[in-house]
Amino acid sequence: MKAKELKDKCFIIIPILVLLIISLINMFFVSKTMDGYQNYLFKQALWFGLGFLVLVIFTLLKSKIFFKYSKYLYFINVLLLILVLFFGTTVNGSKAWFQFPFFSFQPSELMKFSLTLYLSNILAGAKKNNMKDEFKIILKALFITLIPSLFVFLEPDTGAIIIYFIILLGMILAYKINYKWYLLLAILLIGLVGAFGYLYYFEQDLLIDLIGTSFFYRVDRLLSFVNNDSFQLDRALISIGTAKFFGTSKGVYIPEAPTDFIVAYSISKLGIFSFIIILVSFLVLDIYFFIKLFKTKIIKHKLFIAGFLAMFIFAQIQNIGMNLGVLPIIGLPLPFVSYGGTNIIVYFMFLGILMNLEDRFKK
Repeated sequence: MKAKELKDKCFIIIPILVLLIISLINMFFVSKTMDGYQNYLFKQALWFGLGFLVLVIFTLLKSKIFFKYSKYLYFINVLLLILVLFFGTTVNGSKAWFQFPFFSFQPSELMKFSLTLYLSNILAGAKKNNMKDEFKIILKALFITLIPSLFVFLEPDTGAIIIYFIILLGMILAYKINYKWYLLLAILLIGLVGAFGYLYYFEQDLLIDLIGTSFFYRVDRLLSFVNNDSFQLDRALISIGTAKFFGTSKGVYIPEAPTDFIVAYSISKLGIFSFIIILVSFLVLDIYFFIKLFKTKIIKHKLFIAGFLAMFIFAQIQNIGMNLGVLPIIGLPLPFVSYGGTNIIVYFMFLGILMNLEDRFKK
């Protein structure tokens, strides 16, 4: 490996290792102080080990293999989303997990990877000579995104659906279509949000008939942050407010501390300094991937990076924002820091592809 390539990879590996160390330290406290979480340190370390193994395997394989067979990966993943509705295990109101003797598996997390691969492959291979061609491309990409979203809606998993459309939006922004489509998409989005807001505040019975009681409850919980009506958020804000700059404070019990509220938990156990380290690590990664996005000339790779970056940054902003009480709670883990097997493995899969594209950026 050339010195320049090694230096390039350090901009990914070093911040990731810092985030993993912070995560493991937090899981140590979780295992020692929280009932029912005694094995979380061991499990998290195991997931990180498997993640690095996946990373090595993916970097050894040629990236074009994944793009070539992305269609099959996508449809297999759709099949898994259907099967989990019949044979899955319900956790926190969502039937989204396959439960095995020693681990659980969440197909909606894997779909983030499959969808990004397939969309980037489809969009890169499509012709866009005029607005009619662009309309067909956008419609096809929207349809591909809607299929898994429908099945995830039935679980239901609000956060995953949002991520799918964030991935699609990131790719469309990088695709360079006629500016009129961006204007139309913005108007459509505003219209949908406005219609949903009207139903939520003035026609709740009709909205429940349309989306079902379970999904309405999740939306209601999502919007409860407007009134600061959340026990989880109250616990998180108290922990942050009483934290020290360094070291462990007494803190309070935080529901879902290892996953959704890992930032608040980390601040309460490791101090505000740990939050600064987390922010700096993500900032280095985000800048690095932004540079790669603008440098690469291969449209398929550019779209893949754009989809990943949109998802990656959104997950950071959303998770940190809901920990600080400025964004709604939608159950999105913080990449590489929150506890979670499938989520961790999927992010390492993304990194494997991204690092495999390194020597192609200069072409």
